[in-house]
Amino acid sequence: MKKLLLLCLAASLLFCMAGLALAASSSTVNGTVSDSMCGAKGANASHAACMTKCLGKGAKAVIVTDGDGKVLTVDNPDVLKGHEGHHVAATGQVTGDTIHVDSVKML
Repeated sequence: MKKLLLLCLAASLLFCMAGLALAASSSTVNGTVSDSMCGAKGANASHAACMTKCLGKGAKAVIVTDGDGKVLTVDNPDVLKGHEGHHVAATGQVTGDTIHVDSVKML
């Protein structure tokens, strides 16, 4: 019985540490939603109509970060529908020049 209790405790600790590791890899990026054709040049609210056209032509959705102007490609662009040209806070996992957005809110 004690071994089973100890095994359950160890499993609980393992799952807790795995959850913390996953949460730590998530970050929030503030920036403007644009497209890969215009990149940083399209990082403003007046670019929304142009962005929609570019996305229709095969461009990818990107977030141009505040401050350094880094262009992050969004690997799940459906999450940004309706945010074309908006200044947003995107929370997700950043890997190199790509972000997987878990949530987005307007700033």
